[in-house]
Amino acid sequence: MESNTYDVVVIGAGPVGENVADRVVRGGLSAAIVERELVGGECSYWACMPTKALLRSGAVLRAARQVPGASQAVTGGLDTAAVLARRDSFASHWKDDGQVGWLESAGIALHRGQGRIASARVVEVVGDDGVVTTLTARHAVVVATGSGALVPDLPGLREAKPWTSREAVAASVVPGRLAVIGGGVVASEMATAFASLGSAVTVLARDGVLPMAEPFAGERVTEALREAGVTVRLGAEASEVHRDEHGTVRITLTGGEQIEADEVLVAVGRTPNTSDLGLDAIGLTPGAWLTVDDTLRVLDGDGALAGDGWLYAAGDVNRRVLLTHQGKYQARAVGDVIVARAKGETVDDGRWGRHASTADERAVPQVVFTEPEIASVGLTAAAAERAGLRIRVVEYDLGAVAGSALHADGYKGQARMVVDEDRKVIVGFTLAGPDVAELIHAATIAVVGEVPLERLWHAVPAYPTVSEVWLRLLEAYGR
Repeated sequence: MESNTYDVVVIGAGPVGENVADRVVRGGLSAAIVERELVGGECSYWACMPTKALLRSGAVLRAARQVPGASQAVTGGLDTAAVLARRDSFASHWKDDGQVGWLESAGIALHRGQGRIASARVVEVVGDDGVVTTLTARHAVVVATGSGALVPDLPGLREAKPWTSREAVAASVVPGRLAVIGGGVVASEMATAFASLGSAVTVLARDGVLPMAEPFAGERVTEALREAGVTVRLGAEASEVHRDEHGTVRITLTGGEQIEADEVLVAVGRTPNTSDLGLDAIGLTPGAWLTVDDTLRVLDGDGALAGDGWLYAAGDVNRRVLLTHQGKYQARAVGDVIVARAKGETVDDGRWGRHASTADERAVPQVVFTEPEIASVGLTAAAAERAGLRIRVVEYDLGAVAGSALHADGYKGQARMVVDEDRKVIVGFTLAGPDVAELIHAATIAVVGEVPLERLWHAVPAYPTVSEVWLRLLEAYGR
């Protein structure tokens, strides 16, 4: 049994864990990172990067067909083999040599294997060869193991060997018929991708399409999916799933109707990767989400610090926000606060402080890469009302903006601004339309900076761009 001591031990080498370790090392401490799969994590190989690569080719083709001059040059459909090959390149062909090289250059030690907490500040790593390496942390252990796809307990579902987001994103063959159980981000994006690649897609959206977004966002994506040939069944709920001896999947709905498909994708939520971390050794529940305080130290069931505050959790695993970019934001705060505490420096954990993840509360940006794209930040109107804010909702037809008309013929879109009437600041912003992803950061800055509407009047949008929607929204609001 080998033994090593570091200032900080991070379990999980995805984007979150990598950023924690990087900030720790930049702060002058030593760090080790433990990974049981590929260094780079879910985002690099089975989520963000390969997903967007799958979607991008279809988006470019649709964009070309909407602009005269370019549309005449389009004489065929997507080359599926080329799309999948490009996807493979963005997933680094599921090899992590580049990421491992980055860890080495950053001075971060890598230990491969299953990491389990054995006692306070002690992590045991079991390698594929069975060798156990004991890592001891002088200051902190950080859990950054992320989440996995939730597979519900439907009769026959697990035996039918369904796709989760991993299998869908890494698929080497496009199924003739794909059924999607769920209507959230993964379900909507994968339905968009596989429809563009030629699958006959059926979406079973019990709770609707993009139910957490502004209602108009889900309505527009639903309309676009149907226009693309996707069958969208709103309110449909699967009661059982079976795969026959020929490989056909039969999904029985609660009303008795059956849907047939070649593959079924389950996209109904996420579950924390905490079942095999040794949490029971320190009085926590294996398989549960980890609850954290304002600086992301793990709390026990009574709301007290686990141990004496040496255990942290960043990213999906703490369930604050299940988005890669938000997990990386948390990681930077966690790495810096660990360094501050180790050196006896002041902890800046007040609202918008260096060591706080304040943006998790009401300033989370997100883009859904469907057709149309949905970009949002902050609160929906419904969420703002639930939070007790006195709000005013302002909307504008994105297609009526001069820059949109130039961007594409027949451009269709919508923008919504949610204003806190007491403070006269924007608390929520949602855009639906082609290529709106690149517009959302301006709204993020307005929300995070709590920029008064009176000051926003002086942020003049360039003409003619789609960003002119900012001016139109302010005009609609009035001075």
